[in-house]
Amino acid sequence: MVLSKHVNPDQILKESHDKKPHYHGLTQTNLDLIQHSYASRYNTNPVPKYRIASKGLSAAATYQIIHDELALDGTPVLNLASFVHTWMPPEADKLFHENVSKNLIGVSILADLWHAPSSKSAIGTATTGSSEAIQLGGLAMKKIWQAKRKAEGKSIHEPGPNIIMGANAQVALEKFARYFDVECRLVPVSVESHYRLDANKLLEYVDENTIGVYVILGSTYTGHYEPVKEISDLLDEYEAKTGNYVPIHVDAASGGFIAPFATPKLVWDFKLPRVVSINTSGHKFGLSYVGVGWVVWRDKAHLPKELIFELHYLGSVEYSFSLNFSRPAAPIITQYFNLLHLGFEGYRAVALDDLRNARLLSRALENSKYYTVLSDIHRSIQSGGAVSNEDDPEVYHPGLPVVSFRFSDLFKEKHPEIEQRWVQTLLRAKGWIVPNYELPPALEQIQILRVVVRESMTEVLVDQLVADLIEITESLIHRGSASHGLAVLDKVSHQRSKTERHGSLDEGSSDQSSGTYARTC
Repeated sequence: MVLSKHVNPDQILKESHDKKPHYHGLTQTNLDLIQHSYASRYNTNPVPKYRIASKGLSAAATYQIIHDELALDGTPVLNLASFVHTWMPPEADKLFHENVSKNLIGVSILADLWHAPSSKSAIGTATTGSSEAIQLGGLAMKKIWQAKRKAEGKSIHEPGPNIIMGANAQVALEKFARYFDVECRLVPVSVESHYRLDANKLLEYVDENTIGVYVILGSTYTGHYEPVKEISDLLDEYEAKTGNYVPIHVDAASGGFIAPFATPKLVWDFKLPRVVSINTSGHKFGLSYVGVGWVVWRDKAHLPKELIFELHYLGSVEYSFSLNFSRPAAPIITQYFNLLHLGFEGYRAVALDDLRNARLLSRALENSKYYTVLSDIHRSIQSGGAVSNEDDPEVYHPGLPVVSFRFSDLFKEKHPEIEQRWVQTLLRAKGWIVPNYELPPALEQIQILRVVVRESMTEVLVDQLVADLIEITESLIHRGSASHGLAVLDKVSHQRSKTERHGSLDEGSSDQSSGTYARTC
């Protein structure tokens, strides 16, 4: 339900029906019915909007209603804002539907892929996604820190544990700190640090109460990999000086299925002894349907036994370490399907193709002179950051197939009256979903547009996106009547965004924002 301080859509829709709403004679409550197009065909009654109906609908009518409502959503192929994978071959669809009713609780292929000392001694679990996996990785580090403090006769409450991450951290990382009473220490990002955790400032935030460092292999903002090896080396030096051991958890939600295949020479995983756990999302670049993530520990020593539950009531002994107990098996089975079906070379081919198309888009945007690209996957390592046209992925700065860009300084100087967020609105009118948003704290004055190049983003679609971007940008430059109309529309939308709130929470119901994605409600 939309709550608005200006115009209430539900109210005006209610008043616009042919008949006034019927009030139940006994309870005097408004039924808030939905009249749907198939009532006559399927001989069904109107559907209550905010409560369960006393009588259900036929399966066919229910399918048609939900199908039509979902048709209003954006086209998945044109949704360039999301990292979530949306297509699998028919054989995988068949497996998904065959197993959607099966329940799975509780990873040696990934452990081997990420160079665990022994894939047999590594331990891990499936999760519903990286958000859950990140919580589990953090919990393990917290429990190990607590055990060490107790063994030394030190307090675990004063001053309490802290965890370190870049200000570019995705909200799931900050959720761990807030939900499990760990102080969140955000390391600033800068242009010089490539919009990611600044390794040069890391040690300013580390002390004996630091349970670990979240290092992100693929920033949600710009796709940059954070320098895992450099951070590991710094923590090695810190430990040698102070005796304080600080582990690393790598949040490879997206990069976990890109880096091993596209840039296998990159050192970021269990090859580094300080990396104790890694998470990834199977439903992102793991190419599975939504609902599967993974977390793997380098060995059993880094997953405290007190976090593992032994279950005996399912007919056999089961072990569980998760925030959710029951979960569908189908997404995990489709992940296994991909690992068998694609193999290393198949995943590599997809990753390289994604990066190739992302480089194409990056070069085209910069060649237009209208835009500056902030991501660096199209820039050569050897030539001091210059744009390159080589096909070898090892030539370029490693990163996700993500293109983050903004108006160029020259464009803003010539056309200061044009607002970048208009581009998002006009692209949406053409079907594209491309978000425009601010960078993390200290750089929040910079707005960026971001495109996630997934497997479905073909070269043909890249061509069309570039053509639409150029057309939109030049239409704004020429400032015709359509542009004037957009300015008026934008003014109204901007005013509405200040007053209209979605959901049932009142203003100020959430804690203050720390500057990451966890903005105040």
